Amino acid sequence: MGDTDGSSDAAQRAQSDTDMTKPSKSGGFLSRVIGALSPNDNDDASSDMPALRPQSHGMINLRRLRVEDVAVPKADITAVADTVSLDELVQVFKESGYTRLPVFEGTLDTPIGFAHLKDVALQHGFNGGAANFDLRARLRPLLFVPPSMTIGVLLTKMQTERRHMALVIDEYGGVDGLVTIEDLIEQVIGEIEDEHDVDEGVLFTREKTGCYLAVAKTPLKEFEAEIGVSLTTHDDVDEEEIDTLGGLVFMLAGRVPARGEVVLHPDGPQFEVIDADPRRIKRMRVRLTGPEPAE
Repeated sequence: MGDTDGSSDAAQRAQSDTDMTKPSKSGGFLSRVIGALSPNDNDDASSDMPALRPQSHGMINLRRLRVEDVAVPKADITAVADTVSLDELVQVFKESGYTRLPVFEGTLDTPIGFAHLKDVALQHGFNGGAANFDLRARLRPLLFVPPSMTIGVLLTKMQTERRHMALVIDEYGGVDGLVTIEDLIEQVIGEIEDEHDVDEGVLFTREKTGCYLAVAKTPLKEFEAEIGVSLTTHDDVDEEEIDTLGGLVFMLAGRVPARGEVVLHPDGPQFEVIDADPRRIKRMRVRLTGPEPAE
């Protein structure tokens, strides 16, 4: 800024949670990453896959960077209280786009586990209103790590314990941040694109009428030409100081907004931050309120 169910659910969870971390006989990617931390493992001639070099930039990151260098700050963590209703929980999943949400009792400094979207969907679906909803019964255990731990050690720990999320705990036992296994892997191989990412070389795509997925570096004038609407005519926006959609959202918010945050334009459009770090916005979803120009 972590995973308890019946036997059938546990079997399904084991299958799902090990897809990324389970080493294959030929040497899975994570196994090779971990192996790169131990020179002796790199000499394994039985692997069909080329070993990753410890001298590479990614391997250096594994040894040099600490958990606190890559974790999402506490203020930006999306979490829910243990008293949340099913309807409210489903809404948070929808708005944040996350599949795992830390659950706390009272405050975030008292985490008790995390809720997995798959568990909720398999048990209750997405219609909400379940009378027998018990979030605590569906929680999975969390992984707690100190901020000084190197990301290479944490990656090994996550693989060993088959966890995809960890909370960073400070010296007083409070929550200091959150880190996912994807955050760690990106330090080795670069940013991982998912199904919601804009294709390389494409600055924005239309998801449906009045809704676009765009990267923050999209030139503002180019996007305005696409939607047929000016986003810089309002008094709160100084068009002389911004050139990109990310710059516009930064100006409207007055800061770097967090992932999942929705920034409103005075004229109606909404900018939902899909991906960001503490220093910059990366991707966003733009929802227009007025009609689009004719095709």
